[in-house]
Amino acid sequence: MFRPDRRLSVLLLPIVVAALNTFATSAIAQKSVRRNVVSAPLTLSLSAASSVVSGCPDSISDSRVQLTARGNSPGGYPVRYRWSTSAGRIDGDGPTVSWDLSGLQPGYYKAFVTATTGNGAEECEAFSSIPVLVRRCAPPPPVCPNVSIVCPDDVLVDKPLTFSANVTGVSAGSTPVYHWTVSAGRIIEGLGTSSIRVDTTGLAGQAVTATISIGGYRLDCSASCSVQIPLPVPPSKKFDEFPNIARNDEKARLDNFAVGLQNDPTATGYVIIYPSRSRQTGDVQKHTTRVIDYLVNSRGIDARRIVTLIGPMRDDLRVELWITPQGGRPPAPAP
Repeated sequence: MFRPDRRLSVLLLPIVVAALNTFATSAIAQKSVRRNVVSAPLTLSLSAASSVVSGCPDSISDSRVQLTARGNSPGGYPVRYRWSTSAGRIDGDGPTVSWDLSGLQPGYYKAFVTATTGNGAEECEAFSSIPVLVRRCAPPPPVCPNVSIVCPDDVLVDKPLTFSANVTGVSAGSTPVYHWTVSAGRIIEGLGTSSIRVDTTGLAGQAVTATISIGGYRLDCSASCSVQIPLPVPPSKKFDEFPNIARNDEKARLDNFAVGLQNDPTATGYVIIYPSRSRQTGDVQKHTTRVIDYLVNSRGIDARRIVTLIGPMRDDLRVELWITPQGGRPPAPAP
């Protein structure tokens, strides 16, 4: 039967106790080391492509700004981002988003981002924010209304002219102020209104320019219109009148008429014959031919300068001689 050796137990007991003490000391040391390990924190930075944007309605593309967040996880874990703002709208959910600030009043606004990372059991968070200024819109540039002038059509010598202004596109709440000037003549009616009358006495042959300027604008909001006053039409002058007289007497009258035409080479001679009610066939043609023949062949007047007209019948034959200056109104047979 086996019996334990007491001497061997006495010898092994100190060795076992020492081994147990060494193991316990090592475990405690390792546990202490683990407790002293400190992990590096999550780092986060936030930047904006621009610190100033426009909030003007006509600058929609300039009212957006790109935001970029950069999170660094020392453990190599994925980084997730949550975005929010004090105003406006965030488009996107990754590290790079677009911040829409259109329609906001001028002032500073902030965007916020929260970054999260970890292994599921332990997670870290980091926060950041950035301001962006919505600048004030520039005032709209001044714009003139549409201004035009209606010129008079019937322009007569020494008669008043009427000029009227058409003004459209006036700014809301504005009342046009009319300032008229004329290059010649005198405004006799309508100062301060949209229509004026201009006295043109003595302005025959001259041009009259009317200019209107619309007040209340920083720009030159004006328009002009010009008309030409015609020269007076020289009247036709009755040179002579006689009945059916003797041939020699008629020639004397025609001699004087030819001298009058020669004194004004640009004038035209008119011969108006009023036939007799008791005339015989061919009398008018015969008398007309006789007058023209004498003026052309005997007095040397160009036939193109003589015009013959036949008037209504009279009790006795009558002849009228007229001289019409160049540009003058031709005579007409009396009724």
